[in-house]
Amino acid sequence: MSSPSGVPDADGLLAEQLLRLTRRLHRIHKQHLEPVGITPAQSRLLRTVAHCGEPPRMADLAQRLEVVPRAVTSLVDALEESGSVRRVPDPSNRRVVRIELTDSGRATLRALRAARRRAAEEILAPLAADQREALGDLLSTLMDGTHDHRA
Repeated sequence: MSSPSGVPDADGLLAEQLLRLTRRLHRIHKQHLEPVGITPAQSRLLRTVAHCGEPPRMADLAQRLEVVPRAVTSLVDALEESGSVRRVPDPSNRRVVRIELTDSGRATLRALRAARRRAAEEILAPLAADQREALGDLLSTLMDGTHDHRA
């Protein structure tokens, strides 16, 4: 990738590499989730429900997943149909519906963890331990959005 002056555009090249890596990560992750019978979006919802201290409301899930409420409804419908979650009434407000994991959902989460571990192993296989650690540090910096340009 070059700038208009013909000089290589390092930031543009990095951005392209990150986009290509993201697509590869998604593809590999999806391949490892298929045998579990779950989509990446359903996986995120299950993990989110599991990390909540109490069964979350649909609106809470939409906010945490950064999606519109309708998307959460579709995900919950599919996961409820598969027996992984169930809708339960809120004990203090009967108009509110909460989402809780079932025993089947907890088993699915265990299978998901194993699938994610296999996907990570496949993706990280070319890297040595010290490279994985450095990558983790770099990704943390990028995710935090902070920059420290040390010379």
